[in-house]
Amino acid sequence: MRAEEARISIFGLGRVGLCLAVCYASRGFHVIGVDVDEHKLAVISRGEAPFYEPGLQEFLARALENGSLELTSSAAEAVLGSDISFITVGTPSRPDGSVDLSQVEAVCRQLGAALAEKKAWHLVVVRSTVPPGTTGGLVRETLEQISGLKCGDGFGLCMNPEFLSEGAAIRGIMEPDRVVIGEHDRRSGDVLQAFYKAFHGPGCPPILRTTLVNAELIKYASNAFLAMKISFANMIARLCQRLPGADVVAVMDGVGLDKRIGRAFLNAGLGWGGSCFPKDLAALLWLGAQMGVDLPLVKATVDVNEGQPLVAVELAKQALGDLKGKRVALLGLAFKPGTDDIRDAISLRLIGALLAEGAKVVAYDPKAMDNVRALLGNTISYASSALEAVRGADCCIIVTEWDEFRALRPEDFAEHMRRPVVIDGRRVFRPEDFEGAVEFYAVGRGPT
Repeated sequence: MRAEEARISIFGLGRVGLCLAVCYASRGFHVIGVDVDEHKLAVISRGEAPFYEPGLQEFLARALENGSLELTSSAAEAVLGSDISFITVGTPSRPDGSVDLSQVEAVCRQLGAALAEKKAWHLVVVRSTVPPGTTGGLVRETLEQISGLKCGDGFGLCMNPEFLSEGAAIRGIMEPDRVVIGEHDRRSGDVLQAFYKAFHGPGCPPILRTTLVNAELIKYASNAFLAMKISFANMIARLCQRLPGADVVAVMDGVGLDKRIGRAFLNAGLGWGGSCFPKDLAALLWLGAQMGVDLPLVKATVDVNEGQPLVAVELAKQALGDLKGKRVALLGLAFKPGTDDIRDAISLRLIGALLAEGAKVVAYDPKAMDNVRALLGNTISYASSALEAVRGADCCIIVTEWDEFRALRPEDFAEHMRRPVVIDGRRVFRPEDFEGAVEFYAVGRGPT
């Protein structure tokens, strides 16, 4: 098998798996997408992306049109028709922070049964985020038990963590900072490295080859560090809010100019959410407890984040006093711009806190409205635009930094709101543009 001719199967067509499938297909690889959800397969086969991700719809349409992507619910068909299988199923948190690996185990059983019928050597690659020890333990043992083959001889095994960011997943696949390959044996690592060199061509990023457990831990450590940078900025933001003339944006600009630190992920706001940071940090804390290792920085990172959405509520109460009966407009519901994902979104925590105060909440988001409506129903009101959301409101909170919100001007709030109180929870506006025109508050900005 030449790397450029490798046939790929991807097990799990969620936010990671489907993006991988269409990207690999875009560069000439034949990809078989596998999912147990027949409805999802039907939607994808019609060329409809089941979730929003910039560029995904276009990539999917091209892959289906040129035949480089085929879809199936049959693991045997996928394994027999491919050379490398990527596992990209979900690994959700349990209430105690541990990771539910049932989907990973189920896929490994399907793969094992298919491998037993295949005469050629086959590479299995774990891309799902799994706790250290899982690939070399549960995954390898299940594959060997069901297939009757020996790992390294009858089939290969790698752990290849993904570092994708929702809203920029396609770019993250096509132009990653690095590729991490955790290998069970040299042959497995060689085959996966050859695939990535063929996929990326001359622009191939640095490839780090290491052990399975190190690759697993690299993913958790990376996300913990990024979340820690955000929580650090938010911690300093709280201090800035008490200091006359202080502004966390200026402070982090100065801190970020240090090449040892960098400016990325030092934006203060209302905290981090999504499917990765909360889940991965909870898993790290659970793992530390199991190993008898205290992880105080991880715990502090989570603690700071838990209270951060309440900063916006306190600012609203500072401006309006009692929030009972007040109309509060929320601009942004997705956990970040560029996605319709509301898993662990800050907006949901903020909505809960505002409703507990007796406020009437009206919300708008360009992509996540349907997901929130399905979850919360009519407990809040929904607007069809940002201007409709703020019309008649006593307070507006910027929750997600969508570009369309950056285009709003002070007069948009002054003319449409009953009381123009604007709380910039994501620092999308220049304070000097708003002060004097509206009652303006910003996370991390001290009294003037």
